Amino acid sequence: MANDPGKTSSETEQQRFERILSREPFRGLKAILDKVSPGKEALWAIVDRANSYEELLARLGYKITLTKQIHVQDCYSRLGPAGGIKAVLPYHDIPTQSSFPTLINFDSTVTMTPKAVAFFNETCAELKRQLNGQA
Repeated sequence: MANDPGKTSSETEQQRFERILSREPFRGLKAILDKVSPGKEALWAIVDRANSYEELLARLGYKITLTKQIHVQDCYSRLGPAGGIKAVLPYHDIPTQSSFPTLINFDSTVTMTPKAVAFFNETCAELKRQLNGQA
């Protein structure tokens, strides 16, 4: 694409997806997707078909569980099957000066605050815009 300065003529759609997803604005989303996706090969198609962040997670087999607040330090003590938490992702977005921690749970749920869901929903939409050359 002429409006994508990083794209090379021999770059596959999968490579382009991975390159765009690795950009700084998508760092938090990439961390979540790395924990919940079955493999990088299938992820591009799933992202392409999803219309929202919630739908993306649902297509990956996860359901969002909302909570008012996440105390990240407390969550680390609950890591493991006994505590129910598979991964703690304490993401801080510098431009907005906001924290959007995410918990990946063994029961195929992702625990987030409503503010984090809204943030990642917009991040997912921006990723799709860039993938479609609308950046």
